[in-house]
Amino acid sequence: MAETAEEIKARKEREKNELYALDISGVEWHGPPGTDPNEERVEIAYLPGGAVAMRSSLDHDTVLRYTEAEWRAFVLGARDGEFDLKPAEGDAADAGEGAAKGDEESASASG
Repeated sequence: MAETAEEIKARKEREKNELYALDISGVEWHGPPGTDPNEERVEIAYLPGGAVAMRSSLDHDTVLRYTEAEWRAFVLGARDGEFDLKPAEGDAADAGEGAAKGDEESASASG
């Protein structure tokens, strides 16, 4: 039998509470390959059950924790470009003009 919306909400709340109750003082934090541990970067730690903790290398006290499902959704969304930053309205025109100018220069150089 499928869970009701209320049961799903209660289960997710319980999972989140359990996740934040975990003692993560001894976890190993990982940063992106090729980055220095002393520079500003995002670090993650793998937790039991496929969960993940995330923090800034400059602020070790603020740690976000994600269930396996939340982390998977985030990673897949990032791969699909869901979180790509869009240029501000004024910047979009400038970027378009620069690209168009570059295209014209390329066309005249090759033609």
